[in-house]
Amino acid sequence: MEPNNILVINAGSSSLKFKIFNAGESQTPVLSGLAERLNTPEAELQYRKDDIKEQLNKPNADHKSILLALFELLEQFNLKNSIVAIGHRVVHGGEYFKGPALVNSDTIKKIAACSALAPLHNPANLLGIEAAQQAVPDLPQVVVFDTAFHQSMPEQAYMYALPKDYYQQHSIRKYGFHGTSHDYVSKEAARRLNLDLHNSGIITAHLGNGSSVCAVKNGLSVDTSMGFTPLEGLVMGTRSGDIDPGVLQFLNKQLGLSLDEILNVLNRKSGLLGLSGTSNDMRTLVALSEQGNIDAQIAFSVFCYRLAKTIASYMASLERFDALVFTGGIGENCRPARRTVLNQLKLLGLNINEDLNLANGDELGRISQPDSEGPTAIIIETQEEWMIANATHQLTQAGA
Repeated sequence: MEPNNILVINAGSSSLKFKIFNAGESQTPVLSGLAERLNTPEAELQYRKDDIKEQLNKPNADHKSILLALFELLEQFNLKNSIVAIGHRVVHGGEYFKGPALVNSDTIKKIAACSALAPLHNPANLLGIEAAQQAVPDLPQVVVFDTAFHQSMPEQAYMYALPKDYYQQHSIRKYGFHGTSHDYVSKEAARRLNLDLHNSGIITAHLGNGSSVCAVKNGLSVDTSMGFTPLEGLVMGTRSGDIDPGVLQFLNKQLGLSLDEILNVLNRKSGLLGLSGTSNDMRTLVALSEQGNIDAQIAFSVFCYRLAKTIASYMASLERFDALVFTGGIGENCRPARRTVLNQLKLLGLNINEDLNLANGDELGRISQPDSEGPTAIIIETQEEWMIANATHQLTQAGA
């Protein structure tokens, strides 16, 4: 049988990540890589296939030329003719998209219309789509949205207490992000723990430089911590997360900062970096904390407390609580953070097993006491690109 290889693209304004999967077969990519510093003399393409890892200089390459170079690479590996479709990650689908969509003129128009909601992301995602259309116009393409999984949230979860015209005329509401990751790990948790997905309550914590929590009830997202933008919610690497809006006026009046300057502070100079004054990397902060650095200890404590508080608050959106999932770079690897958060959530019946936590989980990824009657705490490595590949395969096969 010929392989059904799917190329997955995640395009940024100056970068392009890619992975190729044999859809329906293995979660291990056939080929993966990253192009960085596009449109500059330092542009380069890195790729990995099996044990082969290479870096190619591509001075002044743009998205289209990088994709053309990628397809030349595929030809070298005899993979070009095996690509049957391309899947794209798109950050914001607004209220237009509740699931994956085939790329056509209407889809592109709606993604562009959402650019005001994600000005740093959607235009870059469109660059990747347009470049792929030019490079391989005959291949079907599919878009998968970070926001789509959260379109099942009820009004009580996504509406802001603002004048209703702001929502009706300007679409100001909670959208949520990391949806592909929350979707994958919640389904995987149900599979590993033999839960009935359609009669379950799972809370997922995607923790990295950007972090969010999601309440998944019977397989559907019913609340999430990120909002209209990815700035709302948890303390993150450089983002403040939730903050009194009055602080913005204070910074403007007292420090003379413009709105753009304030948002730059909240997005790029706050969070773990702002609290510690040193780093946005949790690994660095844990090491500094163990050496007695007070600012690093405070940053760590605020991160964990806000995370635990958010998880506890999501009990209001569930009818039962079966599992808490840790994923993302911090969730999958930071043992002290998991320990601290679980100890703060003992009232919910979460009982950590210290040995399993240190070992990064048992064969299923569990880090709570195996004999506990309470909910299970589990670590699951997220597979967003794999989800995009599968969605692309299913949608293109259905339309064949």
